[in-house]
Amino acid sequence: MGMFLPDSPFMRGLSAMVDAIWINVLLIVTSLPIVTVGAAMTAAHDAGRKSLEARGHVTANFFSSFKKNFVQSTLLWVPFALSGVVLVYAWIFLQFTPLLIVKISFSVIWYIAWLWVWALQARFENSVGTTLKNSVIIGISRAKQTVIMVIIDALLASLVVASWFLMPEGLFLLVLFGYGTLIMLHTPLLERGFAAWL
Repeated sequence: MGMFLPDSPFMRGLSAMVDAIWINVLLIVTSLPIVTVGAAMTAAHDAGRKSLEARGHVTANFFSSFKKNFVQSTLLWVPFALSGVVLVYAWIFLQFTPLLIVKISFSVIWYIAWLWVWALQARFENSVGTTLKNSVIIGISRAKQTVIMVIIDALLASLVVASWFLMPEGLFLLVLFGYGTLIMLHTPLLERGFAAWL
């Protein structure tokens, strides 16, 4: 019966899993207008961290952060969206060998910044430029945490691909857990990366 006590590791893990699913649902719904993706990502990181710290209710934390960070997060989202479109275009249409190193370099920097920027926005108050710069600097200087997050993302992506080909009915569960689960798994690594500034 001990495993069903509220403070048992099993029940804490189950609670975190339910919160991850709900964060994912909130993230999807609030990202639908596209322009709100930045605010939704920031809110999801804030809600995920507070959930793991057992602070408040997920929905209230999510929408409070969404509202508080809307303008700044939207200003962060714009360069990510535009540069992301340019990178996708470059990978699909600019098939020149000399550009390969440039494309790989910018793609890696973009992805490192993406992993850290939303948690930074949720955690600290800085200008848009400083937050973007810090997301790259911290992401590179905290290489261990960054690499572990990349591995986690790669494992989930592999599960999606495997499910697509081998067990398509499993895709629903993967979509349900989705990015909310990644955020919950990333959060302890992000917090460790921020430890020097907290």
